[in-house]
Parts: sequence; C-alpha cells; structure tokens
Amino acid sequence: MFGRPSALQQRIKKLRSHLAQENPLLLQVVKSFRVLDGVAYRLGMLDDTASFTTRVPWWPMISVMGTFSSGKSTFINFYLEEKIQQTGNQAVDDKFTVICYSNDEVQRVLPGLALDADPRFPFYQMSRDLEAVAAGEGSRVDSYLQLKTCHSEHLRGKIVIDSPGFDADEQRTATLKITDHIVDLSDLVLVFFDARHPEPGAMQDTLEHLVANTVRRPDANKFLYILNQIDNAAREDNPEEVFGAWQRALAQKGLTAGRFYSTYDLDAAIPIDNPTLRERFETRRAADVDAILERIEQVEVERAYRIIGVLEKTAHAIEEQLVPTLREARRRWRRRTLWLDGIIFGAIGAGLLAASVWAGYWQGLTFSAPWFIWLTEHPVILWLSLAALAVATVYVHFRLRRAAANGVAAAMRALDYDSEILEWMERAFEQNTRAWQPLFGAEPAGWSTATRKRLAQVLAEADSYVQTLNSRFTDPSGHSKPRRARSGDDKGKAAPRRVSATASAERSEPPPGSLAPEPVMVAPPADFVREEPAAGPGGGDSVASGERR
Repeated sequence: MFGRPSALQQRIKKLRSHLAQENPLLLQVVKSFRVLDGVAYRLGMLDDTASFTTRVPWWPMISVMGTFSSGKSTFINFYLEEKIQQTGNQAVDDKFTVICYSNDEVQRVLPGLALDADPRFPFYQMSRDLEAVAAGEGSRVDSYLQLKTCHSEHLRGKIVIDSPGFDADEQRTATLKITDHIVDLSDLVLVFFDARHPEPGAMQDTLEHLVANTVRRPDANKFLYILNQIDNAAREDNPEEVFGAWQRALAQKGLTAGRFYSTYDLDAAIPIDNPTLRERFETRRAADVDAILERIEQVEVERAYRIIGVLEKTAHAIEEQLVPTLREARRRWRRRTLWLDGIIFGAIGAGLLAASVWAGYWQGLTFSAPWFIWLTEHPVILWLSLAALAVATVYVHFRLRRAAANGVAAAMRALDYDSEILEWMERAFEQNTRAWQPLFGAEPAGWSTATRKRLAQVLAEADSYVQTLNSRFTDPSGHSKPRRARSGDDKGKAAPRRVSATASAERSEPPPGSLAPEPVMVAPPADFVREEPAAGPGGGDSVASGERR
C-alpha cells in the first residue's frame, strides 16, 4: 500500500507514455506544466491532487457552430462519412454533442454526465460553471451536453463538437457560457450560415456573438465562416448578390479579411438546369470544401501551438494577474483587520474604563477596585486570569481577521476575470489568510525569488517549444533537405482515406513534418486509456479503448 502512485501520478504517467509515441515535443511540455504545478502548489492555487495537465485537452478539437438549419450536422456526416447526426430544416438537436472515436462499430449516445465527470473531455465539471451563471442549471447538465461515439477513421486522434442552432436573441445564459467555453478550447471553429435566409441584417445579435466577438480575439484565424446551401442562390436572378449580402453583413461586424467559404450538399442540392451555372457552382463548392477539409487536417499542428499557448498564458496569468491581485488583497485584508481590531478593542476598552469610573474604582490615577486588590494578593489566580484574557483577545482578533478576509474574498469574486482564474485567486487567498500566516507580510504566501525563477524558466521553455515547432514547418535559410511526406505504407499500415469534394480525388496525406498522430493512435489520448480494454456492449471495445483490433 505504501508508496503507491496517486491517481494523478498514474494519469500523468500514461499521458507521457502516449505523447512519447505520438509527439515527443509535447512530452517536454508536460514537464513544464509540472513545474508550473509546483508554483501553483506553493501559492495555494491548486491542491496536490490537481494539475494543469488535466485541464488541457491534449487532442485536437474541432467545433462546428452556426445558425439553425445551416447544415452543420450535414457537414459533420459528410466529413465523418457516417450518419451520426440527424439533419433537417428545423432544429433537430438542442444539445452540445461531443463526437469521439470508438472501436465499437455501433454508434452510442451517452448522457452529459459522461462529459461532466470525465477529465478527458473539454466539458469536465461544466455543471459547476453552469450553476455559477444560472442557479439550478448545474443539475441539468444532461439537458445541455451529450457524448456520441463513432467508428469513423477521421475521428482518430481528434474530437468534433456539434453545437445546437445558435440564436443570440433567444439563447439562455448557460448556453452562451458553453459556447464561449467551446470557442476558447477549440483548435478550429467552423461557423455556418444558411444562404436560404438572405436577410443577414435581421440577425444582428447572432452575428455580434458569432462574428464581432471573435474577430477581436488573438486566435481569430482559427475561425472559418461558411455560407452553406448556396445552391439555393442559383434560383436568384443575381446569385452573387446572396453571397455579397452576407459578406457585407460580416464586414459590418469587423470581418474584412480572411476567407469566406460557400458550400452545399450535392445529394440534397436543388437541380440547376443551366450547365454553365451548375459547373460554376460545383467548381466553387469543390474548391471551398477541399480547402475546409485541408484546414481540418492541420489541426494537429494547431493543437501543439494551442497547448504551448495554454502553458504560456497560465504562467503569465499567475505572474501578471494572480500575484498582483493577491498582493492587493493582502493589503486590503491587513488594513481591514487593523481597523476592526482598533474599533472593537477600542470600544471594549472605552466601555470598561467608563464602567470603572462609574463604579468609583479610581482614586485619582490609581486603579483600586477591591477585586483587583484581591487578585494581586493571589498571584496564581492573577496569572491565570491574565492568560484567559490573552486567549480571549487572540480569539477575538482571529475572528476579526476571518471577517475581514471574507469581505475581501467577496470583493475578489466580483472582479472581471475568467472564472478559472477567480477560482485560483480564491484558493490562494484562503491560504494567505490562514491562522499561521503573518498579517504584515508584504508578498503572497509562496511567492519568492525561487518562484519567480521557476515562472521565468517556464516562459523561456514555452518560447523554445514554439521555436522548435517553427523549425519543423519553416526553413527561411533553405538549407534543410526536403522531407518525404508520410504515407500509410511507411510502417506497413494503410493510411486513412476519404473521398474529396470532387468525388474522385483521394484525400492527400498531411504535409511533411505534420504532427498528425500515427495510425495506431486514437482519441481520447492514452493517458486515460485502460491497460486492458474491456469489451463494450455489442462485443466491441468501449469508447475509452485505445487499441485497434
């Protein structure tokens, strides 16, 4: 029993084993996250059963969102070559759906609890966040989330998230919270609009949330805006006007650069009698769909940059947000405590003095109360009385310390920070105000020169990881020898294939140096995979299985 690794240590060990095969660079990133964990433990941000490594999705995430009946589910079915999502002109799914690979060929639908209670997935403990933004909604997590499994080869090493139809005018606060959470974690966000509704000006609030709030983000390049079902524009006298109306609407929200794609489903397309017009539509669709699929294939590379970015962002958040806020919170806590001490003990002292004067215990400047004279004649009782008085004074002081700390903590919760950072601040401040912490310390508990050096080390390592990634995909000097693209025959295994948008071309392999996982790797990553996967219902492996049959 003694010396048995903790659950956290076992998970990190499996994560390292997975990354050692799939992406050794990210194995080094795990070490940097563990250094950051040490800083967080010292500051009190995390307890020793938690780790930043468990808060980062280690596999690529592609989210699909858009307006009602804009073709999101149809595109997902097309990409996966599986009919996993229901389609229709009306809203057919009102939940956020995480689609994950499974060795079991039988598709399964699991409740939202499967996501809320599993740290492998991006919605871990989402019920807590829902409860924070809308009281009572945390217990209804199954009404917001679901997990679907699929045997599509295109899901190996990645997950896809399908969102319900978006309408900012009617969307609940909890749904908007989940939407923002998905956007923050995703490596690629496909935003669909419906070309059959050529009045984009009538949905200003939706455009505001899906476009205006994204173009100002530092990672705005991960958003692809797609005008779907554009074949309906063929009925118009001027088909290009439909496309132009949407472009103008997006430009008004700040999207003046970047590609705006147009697609439609060939199987459900309306007949286009004019052969020239039909060829023009099909050619444009083929080019845009191929460009979208090619971008999807690049999420492995973007995944690596995202994880390194989380490492760097967390280190900066500790140094630039958490520590200064804690320093100011300690100052306010100290000032409040001293004020409360002065008020309470001053009031008690003034009351006792007034009572003694009223009782006639003073002879000039000499205190001559009969009970005090008796105590001086019995020194043991006198010292016991003084000790009891000291204990009572200390007790009252620490109660006042706690009251002052509670007031400062309540003010911290109202700060305009991310909920996760606020949680870290609250935990760290709790450590700073414990009984054994000095009241007059200037710096937060655990913050020292050594801690600063560790943060500087993590930031330097993050820069070196980015440089290493850049070296894989760029060569400004042109001195490196060209690397051969990886193929399915490199290791004697067949590479995954799919039909391209032109219905005849083979899907190309990832570009040289791509971080795409080897064919033997699956999602979720092996850090959470069971050593001996049990057979799931129907005889197949369960969704958590990480081995191919």
